[in-house]
Amino acid sequence: MTADRFPRVVSLACHDLRTPLATVYGFARTLARAGELDERNARFVTMMGEAAQQMTELLDDLGAAARIQADRWQPALREADTLELARGADETVPADGAGAPVETEVEAVERALRSLGRAARTYGRVEPSWSVDGRTLVLAPVTAEAAPVVSGEEIRDLGSLVAREVIEALGGSLELDGETLRVSL
Repeated sequence: MTADRFPRVVSLACHDLRTPLATVYGFARTLARAGELDERNARFVTMMGEAAQQMTELLDDLGAAARIQADRWQPALREADTLELARGADETVPADGAGAPVETEVEAVERALRSLGRAARTYGRVEPSWSVDGRTLVLAPVTAEAAPVVSGEEIRDLGSLVAREVIEALGGSLELDGETLRVSL
């Protein structure tokens, strides 16, 4: 397989995997809503549903990266406030400051910001937060352990890698400076 075909194959695989994954998720939700399961089995079904949602997000990330690499990504641009993007990304990573309007692919940017925050938390074992000043969002702290993962230098977190691809494809940038990650949208 040639290198120029690989992103298309990945994109196709992501598309094709969504159907069986949607089936798993749908049956997990149906079983959970039926209310006929004991506590243990209900917990297992809930875990299945959550895992299916995580897999959907991973497929979305991988598919977006493949489309960007193949120069076939067509983001659905709409206006959003940068502070709201940071707040909507992940409620476990707080955001404050003053936002500004941007025209962007809202869902992809929220996913990207969520991934960056989660990577900083997971790999740095800290509780980071976003500070927003107009079109600039600063994530801190990003520890020395988390920095290469969050920046995409070290290939250990798909979400962080795709976050960079998405933000740069939309004309933004990421810059690591000490214990802060500066994202410009």
